[in-house]
Amino acid sequence: MTVLSTLLHATTFSRPFLSTLVPSIALAYTLQAGVAVPSIIAQSERFYDLSGSLTYLSCTALSLYLPTIRARYAAAAAGAIKPAWPSILGALRGVNGAGLNWRQVVLSAAVSVWATRLGTYLFQRISADGSDSRFDDIRQSPPKFLGAFFAQATWVSLCLMPVLAINSLPVSLFASLPAAVGITDLIGILLYVGGLSFEVVADRQKNGWVQEKKEKKHDEDFLTRGLWSKSRHPNYFGEATLWTGIATVAGGVLMSGPGQVGMGLAGWGVLGRVIAAGVCGVSPAFVSFLLLKVSGVPMSEGKYDKRYGDREDYKKWKRETPMFIPKL
Repeated sequence: MTVLSTLLHATTFSRPFLSTLVPSIALAYTLQAGVAVPSIIAQSERFYDLSGSLTYLSCTALSLYLPTIRARYAAAAAGAIKPAWPSILGALRGVNGAGLNWRQVVLSAAVSVWATRLGTYLFQRISADGSDSRFDDIRQSPPKFLGAFFAQATWVSLCLMPVLAINSLPVSLFASLPAAVGITDLIGILLYVGGLSFEVVADRQKNGWVQEKKEKKHDEDFLTRGLWSKSRHPNYFGEATLWTGIATVAGGVLMSGPGQVGMGLAGWGVLGRVIAAGVCGVSPAFVSFLLLKVSGVPMSEGKYDKRYGDREDYKKWKRETPMFIPKL
């Protein structure tokens, strides 16, 4: 048996969702381990964030094409004609036989756009700064540094859960769903576009502010203009919002009758829909938990509180500006 056939056999389950979920998660941890080893040896976090984005892209692509890979392998083993590779453009145009549904393509593209944008931005930032203060206490410790990479693999796996779930569904099941954009599709897409726009604008405002400070165009110690006057962490709010949008689109499919069948939950009634909602909800919930309780707000505010906590202008900004959800 070839390596591919061995892997396909080892990750084939009765439920299509598990057949996509398990290899996608395995890929996330494998990629992160592969980047962790040279990073630990070099004691450098330069490629940490970039590797996270590449892991998002790789796992998303695998989940999108894995059902077709399995079908082509099964056809070859049986001596039958292999099915054609999916047509992304055909799926977006609603062509029968495209091999994918437009929702699968849109959500996969949404993740890819976000991951590419964020990974590029963070890599440019660390290339300019030379280091990331988040790693000051762990880059010298191989176990802690390795733990950071595995934590990133966990982050990718949980955030991608709704996308992995919807990509695992056989395309034939989508024929029972309305081809046009539904209410959950519309709400989810609007949340994604709004959240991504909020994150991009906030990052650009912060980057521009930093550049102006380097050029001595101002002497401000913390940013209180633009979106940063509406929320102390507008970029984090945008990220949580866009993942909520992705989960909303996926949830509309997975909680439907065809979605329940595809996940192997047909006949489970309310419990099946609760499980589907949990699979989708874990993504924005985990992102919000990380940002609000672990690596986002606590680290950022702790650093600024230590530096400027005794200044009245800083206290005024914190008092009048919401931490997360922007004020009108």
